[in-house]
Amino acid sequence: MFLRTEFHDPALATAHLTISEVRMSPDLKHAMVFVTKLGNQDVTPLLPSLKRVSPFLRARIAPRLGLRVTPELKFLPDEALEQATRINKLLHKPEVARDLEEKA
Repeated sequence: MFLRTEFHDPALATAHLTISEVRMSPDLKHAMVFVTKLGNQDVTPLLPSLKRVSPFLRARIAPRLGLRVTPELKFLPDEALEQATRINKLLHKPEVARDLEEKA
């Protein structure tokens, strides 16, 4: 659905996006859609454009979901990779590695 020909938003025309995760609310009326941009670039400038195309995307996914109500889509930047990188750097600091070796 994220083909460039599907919706004509100039900000999204050249963007290479990946939906990394979707979290549904318990009542299935809301979906938090976590988005990343190819090359680990900041996706935040594209969030307003994604909000603008949200009604179109909802209309496209509605028949495929088979739900009575199509969830509202809220797009958020996926920061999991950044957090994992930060934790990995912390674990490889000499003082942390030293403490981990002492416990082993």
